[in-house]
Amino acid sequence: MKNNYLLLLAICLIICTVSVSFAQNTATQRPKKLTDDELLELVQKQTFRYFWDFGHPVSGMARERSNVAFEYGGEVVTTGGTGFGLMAIIIAAERKWITREQAAERVLKIVNFLWKADSFHGVFPHWLNGETGKVIRFSQKDDGGDLVETSFLFQGLICARQYFTADTPTETQLRNKILWMWEGVEWNWHTQGGQNVLYWHWSPNNGWSMNHQIRGWNECLITYVLAASSPKFSIEPNVYHQGWTASTHFRNEREFYGIKLPLGFDYGGPLFFSHYSFLGLDPRGLKDNYADYWQQNLNHTLINRAHCLENPKKYKGYGKNSWGLTASDSHVGYAAHSPAEDLGVITPTAALSAFPYTPEYSMEALKHFYFDLGDKLWSEYGFIDAFSEHHNWYAKSHLAIDQGPIIVMIENHRTGLIWKLFMSSPDVKRGLDKLGFTYTGKVESNKAQKK
Repeated sequence: MKNNYLLLLAICLIICTVSVSFAQNTATQRPKKLTDDELLELVQKQTFRYFWDFGHPVSGMARERSNVAFEYGGEVVTTGGTGFGLMAIIIAAERKWITREQAAERVLKIVNFLWKADSFHGVFPHWLNGETGKVIRFSQKDDGGDLVETSFLFQGLICARQYFTADTPTETQLRNKILWMWEGVEWNWHTQGGQNVLYWHWSPNNGWSMNHQIRGWNECLITYVLAASSPKFSIEPNVYHQGWTASTHFRNEREFYGIKLPLGFDYGGPLFFSHYSFLGLDPRGLKDNYADYWQQNLNHTLINRAHCLENPKKYKGYGKNSWGLTASDSHVGYAAHSPAEDLGVITPTAALSAFPYTPEYSMEALKHFYFDLGDKLWSEYGFIDAFSEHHNWYAKSHLAIDQGPIIVMIENHRTGLIWKLFMSSPDVKRGLDKLGFTYTGKVESNKAQKK
């Protein structure tokens, strides 16, 4: 009897091992014969696994990263990354990778968790404990509301409210709760007593002591747009015109590699500046007194790529098929990679999230990452976070804020789905109008792509 039991146990272990191995192989298999459209679909679907399979089991929210590093614990979930993940869930439902009912249930799970989680004047912290909903401080004094991460979160929540319009108990409940949370965000509280600028952080323990004003140009345009769009706690236009635009690195108007950069740091800074605010905010024909935002993002991308082609530091692996500098992990820790801070690290999300701006160049990079370097870059959650052929370093990590834009911006390139949803919000339309934006939803010219 004992021998029979041991034999049965051994068989079970073998079956389990084979099953796990098969699941892993299935998750990371890399088909070689794919059309361009099939490749885009595969990359989106595989990357979506990060938010669906690896989403926190209690809250459903996006984990900060796939590896436990930099003293992060396994319970750390990210509010901004969850906003990106919500858009990914919508895309998954629309493309039928999951059912609409599954998507709505997961979104409601996240919404119900946020409903009870720590917030401060309606503003969520950067990190939450995914099991308890309690704030996990991001730094010594950053233990309260984070207005920028909250704007990334609500960019996704607004899209969810615009998408899940069915008259069912689940979709009705998620719409109502999103609306109530949206109405409760006290954006104007973050003017610190009526100043003409928004402040990034406020904490019940530390007040305004971080004293970080949100001034451009960077990833935070969406914060001002949503603050102006708020139905109950809106900012006045002067907060945008005298706060966001009042910095030494807002206007640029100089040329780099023969390409004019309207706004921002010299050489444009990391490419996530052209991604995070524009997952929902449609830059096509979006203009105000300061810039044409399509041209801004296009030229920023082209400068970033041109730097990789010029490759002034002669890093191994850079070229027309391998480009893209943005914030990510690196061989020396997390870094905001850009032409001005070039450590020889290519981050796939940089080129892939640029698909709407530079589709031909982004496809060249995608094919190289997948077909040529896929043995080292492809994983169960899509592409690894970053790599450096020069330093023979390949990340073992994925980050929510890097994976999310890949799915969303490829979809905006393919169908414009998330742009259509976000820009259809009456509150967003009102906020853009209040700040003096005009919007057509059409690209006037993409000639710079041919340079």
